[in-house]
Amino acid sequence: MTTLQDRPGTALLVVDVQNDVVGGAWHRDEVVANINSLVDRARAAGIPVVWVQHVDEELEPGTDPWRIVPDLSPSDAEPHVLKHYGDAFEGTDLEDILAARGVGSLVVTGAETDACIRSTIHGAFTRGYDVTLVGDAHTAGDKSPWGAPPVDQVVAHTNLYWSFQGAPGRTAQVVEAADVSFA
Repeated sequence: MTTLQDRPGTALLVVDVQNDVVGGAWHRDEVVANINSLVDRARAAGIPVVWVQHVDEELEPGTDPWRIVPDLSPSDAEPHVLKHYGDAFEGTDLEDILAARGVGSLVVTGAETDACIRSTIHGAFTRGYDVTLVGDAHTAGDKSPWGAPPVDQVVAHTNLYWSFQGAPGRTAQVVEAADVSFA
């Protein structure tokens, strides 16, 4: 029940599943397989799939570290968003892409849980979107050497607090990949 007017559609957002972003990520293969399954199901249901890629001095467009992992196959016909900030809406055309497709609900997957995923789900929610975080389709690299909790705890905590997120006229939920419905 998004607060966005005349936007009943849903889109699958695949955030930063790039070679160097998820190369050493926690449960990388399982997460990427779940995302791949969601992409196939979204396409079969006619749901837009939007690919987001981070750009910085280590992730330069066109380089191997920047590319989407080879396990996934973005279509040239699907929107691709290049971002420079954690929140995929900041300084990008993501809002325009979603508005043009009548999207008011997002199903979010990708990396990094503790940075770009959190920023993007919050950014979407405050902009009026309903946001489903796919609990077993996001991951991060280990930042415990810098004082962060282990990745499994970061993922679990993000899933926990997002399942209790609320605001007027919007919904937030956490759903496992197998339970995502694009109907």
